[in-house]
Amino acid sequence: MSLETSPTPEEKNADACDVVESIEQIGSQWRLIVLSDLRDGEKRFNELKRSTGANSRTLSRVLDDLSDLGFVTRRLEEDAPVATYYSLTAKGESLCPVFDEIEDWAAEWLGEGASAES
Repeated sequence: MSLETSPTPEEKNADACDVVESIEQIGSQWRLIVLSDLRDGEKRFNELKRSTGANSRTLSRVLDDLSDLGFVTRRLEEDAPVATYYSLTAKGESLCPVFDEIEDWAAEWLGEGASAES
């Protein structure tokens, strides 16, 4: 009698690992909002704060995280008044087509006209 071992959950989910890792990097609500907002181009901190609705502490943390992960770059202008500008890096810009696809999917499947049986 041969004993077959069942694959571990890690082995079963190996194909999903890249997707899971990607979602872990960009998947928080605020990270997605900031990344999406920066698709329009470079913005100052207060512009991002107004356009995203994030409070200062949250926005600062999210921008630091996105910068550490290589999605956002920070540019400092030291003229009076000092201003910090944020924009997408090439890595961040590479997400734009992904956001477009998700928006298309959402319009089809989550919009008012979408039904559960579609």
